[in-house]
Amino acid sequence: MALNFIWAGFFIIAFVVALYKAFFASETQPEIFSEIMKVLFERAELGFKLSLFLTGILALWMGIMKIGEKGGMVTLLSKAVSPLFTRLFPGVPKDHPAIGAMMMNFSANMLGLDNAATPLGLKAMNELQSLNPEKDTASNAQIMFLVLNTSGLTLIPVSILAYRAAEGSANPTIVFVPILLATFISSLVGLIVTALVQRINLLDKVIWAYLGGMTALIGALVWYLTALSKDEIKIFTDVLSNILLFGVIISFIVMGLWKKINVYDAFIEGAKDGFQVAVTIIPYLVAMLAGIGVFTASGAMDYVLDFFRFAFSSLGMDTRFVDALPTAFLKPLTGGGARAAMIESWQQFGVDSFVGYMTSILQGSTETTFYVLAVYFGSVGVKKVRNAVTLGLIADLAGIVSAILITYWLFG
Repeated sequence: MALNFIWAGFFIIAFVVALYKAFFASETQPEIFSEIMKVLFERAELGFKLSLFLTGILALWMGIMKIGEKGGMVTLLSKAVSPLFTRLFPGVPKDHPAIGAMMMNFSANMLGLDNAATPLGLKAMNELQSLNPEKDTASNAQIMFLVLNTSGLTLIPVSILAYRAAEGSANPTIVFVPILLATFISSLVGLIVTALVQRINLLDKVIWAYLGGMTALIGALVWYLTALSKDEIKIFTDVLSNILLFGVIISFIVMGLWKKINVYDAFIEGAKDGFQVAVTIIPYLVAMLAGIGVFTASGAMDYVLDFFRFAFSSLGMDTRFVDALPTAFLKPLTGGGARAAMIESWQQFGVDSFVGYMTSILQGSTETTFYVLAVYFGSVGVKKVRNAVTLGLIADLAGIVSAILITYWLFG
């Protein structure tokens, strides 16, 4: 329902602003409606072209991911994080099916297996609901599970890299490491805040070992990057991103061969899924690109951004990040809308511009909070979500702020 009002609002507000500009503004612009219609058709064409290009990229990556899935990579990751999860969900028995389902869901999310992650997430929520004494009220375990989902820890942001390649980026993968940093901060903040609210002992040696180890690894990366110049940072992140991504491909294939699966057949199976996903995306991408396109062409977006630009400049702040705010505002509400805002920013400023880098990182820093809450809680009939929305939005805010700061640090 929220998405319905957002999408319709783009068109209605654009029409009102265009009427004002055409007849009542100090300098009337009678051509405003022809410009809007031109942009409307252009964005519809762009949505189809991007989806067509995305078909090949998704087929490739979903094929690779299927090899990893069948080769046991998801199961391996699940076993690796099992000691941590049993402590973050103290109300869930160690051998309960919910633990396995949650670990499989998070592992699939980290590997970018969206089509596999959602069913696993719904299964995990149903298993957690079986332990919930108040069926219409979210339990602590369900809230922790939702916050970790909405913080959006993803190791391989396939779609963002694909869209950047489709837009002609000279280095599509250069945002890989920055996205990893931003989404890690978002997930870490979400986990810590939720644990504090639920009075989970974060000083437990196992929790400390996992979180401390991951933080130390990220901290070492940040420390190394601080010793490099701007140009050296760009080269390093580009090289590291490509090495990591190609390393994932090779490790999945090698593990699949070791497990004696038919890696070629597994790839073809996954590639078929990727094709179906890309086709499914077309109408949603066209719809959101059209909505945001007319909103921008009418000048309504300029009014919104001018307000924030004035507010932040009054505080003496650099305001280049303001042009990336539409992606940040839409991300918690609608993934499609945020994606369209990201692409719209590339149309205006360039995919390899400062704003282009920032919107890419913003898009990968968190998940679509309200959508995840609606689908997961709705699937089990939970109506009273308690503090899930607040905690999820705190994680979102951490991801957004970190994405902005990281962009300034690495590309500013």
